[in-house]
Amino acid sequence: MAKVTGLEGVVAGETDIGLVDGEKGFLVYRGYWAKELAVSKCYEEVAFLLWNGRLPSPKELALLKQEMAESRALPEYLRGMIDLLPASVPLMLVLQSAVAALGVPENASWPPTLKQAVRLTAILPVIIAYRYRRLQGLPVVEPLADLGHAANYLYMLTGKVPENAHVQALSAYLILCMEHGMNASTFAGRVVLSTESDMCAAVCGSIGAMKGPLHGGAPSEVISMLEEIGTKENAEPWIRKVLDHKGKIMGFGHRIYKTKDPRAEALQIATQEMIGKDESFDLAIHVEHTAIRLLEEYKPGRRLFTNVEFYAAAILRALELDPEIFTPTFTSGRIVGWTSHILEQAGSNRIFRPQSVYTGPMPATGI
Repeated sequence: MAKVTGLEGVVAGETDIGLVDGEKGFLVYRGYWAKELAVSKCYEEVAFLLWNGRLPSPKELALLKQEMAESRALPEYLRGMIDLLPASVPLMLVLQSAVAALGVPENASWPPTLKQAVRLTAILPVIIAYRYRRLQGLPVVEPLADLGHAANYLYMLTGKVPENAHVQALSAYLILCMEHGMNASTFAGRVVLSTESDMCAAVCGSIGAMKGPLHGGAPSEVISMLEEIGTKENAEPWIRKVLDHKGKIMGFGHRIYKTKDPRAEALQIATQEMIGKDESFDLAIHVEHTAIRLLEEYKPGRRLFTNVEFYAAAILRALELDPEIFTPTFTSGRIVGWTSHILEQAGSNRIFRPQSVYTGPMPATGI
């Protein structure tokens, strides 16, 4: 039997939710190009699409926004539990603990429901913002019913109603985080759900997988690079020095996409309003253009383009978000994909039970 490490190349199931084709640079959500959805639709519209298989009517969108606004309430017992967790507990583990605690009174059932998916999607940003501001010694900012998902997240973190350009950029980023095939965290959630456990337990499994740096690691290396470069004038000499020493320019090229990363293409469009208004973001754009030119000079024909991690770093840095909340922010986008897969798994469930090849010793004597 051929050895397969990490199940790479093994088909674990069928899905109608998303397609990732790295060779062609395709990312499809339910029959729509993800990069087009990210620049033309709001977060709630794309969430509805992934959950229901179609875009909402204006009335359906209004109802979903209302339901999400009502689902943002953070129960007092959950606030108390979060406050009791030591400051040293990582935010991803706080999220996991809070979701597990939600499961008992509110969401523990089989099969999982769309209402549970909406509740989890609405409340994750509230948990993140609540924990972050408590640790900073800042007053908690309650969500506003008239703000959408992305705008509320920024508002709850900063206490200020955000600029439209910032909302547009963050919304596009969160939409592009929603779904990316049978990745480790999505698979983990489907495996847990396949045992007929509940949605919260399955999402806890997904969060646990996302916490690992090989999967949900924040774009901190790109941010470190941008901070080290510091100025536009320093960009070219800094990049040349790295390339002269055979180093790697962070945020360029992708393990899956062999052509342009469609998510980076969408974020280029979604962030146009930020250009010329934010020094941090302008530096990132300058570094991008300089790096692409020099990479072609040093590695002709390799076609190394900006990936989504680069633009994620540029956006999150421009929004002045603490690096501690980068992976939780990514998680607050991916929750829609996780819950879509969980609902799909429940629709035609069969427990995951792969085989393994025993490589240990056998007993000294036969039976």
